[in-house]
Amino acid sequence: MRPDLEREYVEYVRARLPRLHRTAYLLCADAYQADDIVQATLTALYVNWKRAAGADNLDGYVHRIMMRRYLDERRRGWSKVLLGDRLPEQSTPVDQAVEERDALVTALRSLPRGQRAVVVLRYFGDLSVEATAEALGCSAGNVKSQCSRGLAALREALGERHPITVVQGGRDRS
Repeated sequence: MRPDLEREYVEYVRARLPRLHRTAYLLCADAYQADDIVQATLTALYVNWKRAAGADNLDGYVHRIMMRRYLDERRRGWSKVLLGDRLPEQSTPVDQAVEERDALVTALRSLPRGQRAVVVLRYFGDLSVEATAEALGCSAGNVKSQCSRGLAALREALGERHPITVVQGGRDRS
C-alpha cells in the first residue's frame, strides 16, 4: 500500500477503534470475540482500503464488514467449543453500573440477531436509520420495524428495574 493511503487508514482506525470495539462487544457480549471481530474487520478493511476510502459512507462500509464478520463467527462450529474441563468462575458485580451493564448485555443477547444488530447500530453505534440499513443491507422500513420490536423486547426483558430511555432530537422518549 502506498504510504499516503496507509497513513489515511491508520488515522481512520485510530479515530474509530474504541467505537468499533464497543459495537462488536455489544453484538457478541464477549470481549475476546469482539477483539477477533474487530481484527477481522480491520484486516478486511486494510486489504480493500483503496476501494473503501472512496466509498460515500465509509463508516457504513466498515459496519457492514463488521456485521458480516460477526455473522461468520456465529456460523463457525468451533466458536461453541469450551476448551477446558469446567466453566470459568463468574465474578460478582461490584457496583450498580456493572449490574445494569450486565442486565443490558443479557437482554441484548436474548434478542434475535437482526433486532440486536439494529438496536446496537442505531443506539450504541449512533447510526441513522439510513446508515443502519446500508450497513445491514436492508431497507429503512426493516430497520424501523426491527428496532421497534427490539426496543419492546428489551423493555420487557429489563422490566421496571432498568428502564430504557431513548434520546432523539434532544427529547427523551421512554
